Amino acid sequence: MHEETFFHCIRNCRFSRAIWLRLGFNDPAFFTSDCVVDWLKEGLKGSQAVTFSMCFNNETMSLNLLSSYGQNSVAEIISSFSPSTPVVSIEKHIMWNNNNFDCAILNVDGSCIANPIRAGFGGLIRNSTGSFLAGFSGFLPSTSDILQAELTAIFHGLSMAKEMEIVELVCYSDSLLSINLIVGNTPRFHVYAVLIQEIKVFLSQANYALYHTLREGNQCADSLAKRGASSDVGLNLHQNPLDDLLPLLRNDATGTWFLRS
Repeated sequence: MHEETFFHCIRNCRFSRAIWLRLGFNDPAFFTSDCVVDWLKEGLKGSQAVTFSMCFNNETMSLNLLSSYGQNSVAEIISSFSPSTPVVSIEKHIMWNNNNFDCAILNVDGSCIANPIRAGFGGLIRNSTGSFLAGFSGFLPSTSDILQAELTAIFHGLSMAKEMEIVELVCYSDSLLSINLIVGNTPRFHVYAVLIQEIKVFLSQANYALYHTLREGNQCADSLAKRGASSDVGLNLHQNPLDDLLPLLRNDATGTWFLRS
């Protein structure tokens, strides 16, 4: 039994240490200081000062979710105070599970296709090496709203993960708007407030986190979402990968990089 000191609670216990390490605090000296004042002063210096200060919120959440919130908040703060610079086109190379998480990976997507517009959603769960575990696709008959499709995909993906009793999972979506609505303060009377709240409940009950990915890292989910929009089935579960998904799964599993400029 460890004595419940400041350092044990904030820095040295297994959960706290895992958060610090995930956020990039890897210097052994960070964990050996025994003076609280000196430790706080050192933490508020240098390039990781914003990250350090963000970790002192009185929040109760999972490791993945806390890390996700912290990193997203730091990025927003830094960008807010960065001087304006000319826009320069920079080549990016994107691949599946670009953050290299070692847990179950859920990719989801929404799609609106054809004329008149048909909305659908889809997603799949893989292990960290890219092996297919389960997938889903579905059709939304009464809407052409891509936001609803994106949120519905996240909801069904997390629901599937819970039913599979997955305890740690990262969900990738290429809809930054959906992610911001979920991790932020959703307006009380938002048209999809109930759906967003249901997603938040899933996230609060397990070690699940949301991350943004670009579409090049989300190609399998995009294929399933298009399949959903092309069908007339409200929800179709896939226990095995579909034939047209196999080349995409192979690309992701082998770590293929895709160029985005």
